[in-house]
Amino acid sequence: MIIRDINFTLKDGRSAVLHSPREEDINGTLEYLRRTAEETEFLLRCPEECGKYTYESEKESFERMNAAPNEIMMICEVEGRIAGNCDIGFQNNIKTRHRANVAVALLKEFWGLGIGTKMFQEMIRLAKEWENVLQIELEFIEGNTRARALYEKMGFRICGVRPDAIRLKNGTLLNEYIMIKKLDR
Repeated sequence: MIIRDINFTLKDGRSAVLHSPREEDINGTLEYLRRTAEETEFLLRCPEECGKYTYESEKESFERMNAAPNEIMMICEVEGRIAGNCDIGFQNNIKTRHRANVAVALLKEFWGLGIGTKMFQEMIRLAKEWENVLQIELEFIEGNTRARALYEKMGFRICGVRPDAIRLKNGTLLNEYIMIKKLDR
């Protein structure tokens, strides 16, 4: 699903825009995917796995997301650069259509500037507009205190844990936490 552009100002005064993915974003997105994987172990991809992302695969992914009736992807662009992205997916099945799933990631240089907060505000707004959605769900990896703080600020609460769900390359096992935000209806 395609959204309208959302312009906003970062805490440092720069202008930013959230928009649906466009073909001209593909090269920047490929760089963004690689860099974010290098910057943190709190994503589900490792840098060496980023080779599977190609111009063609991202173009196909963007087209699929933009055409999907129950998925929205937003890219955050700052001064012509991809700073981050987020997405929200809505369930279609009768028994699960009250749930939406979200994910978000940012390049480290853009942390603390209000982008994550703005992305969550927009995803929460979109979820409230979606008929039947009563809760938004996400997961985060043990040790990701910055993300957890943002999620809690946005009203998410831990409701479960998957013990040892993540195994780092050095063998360290980390828990994955499930969070839910109940929507006011």
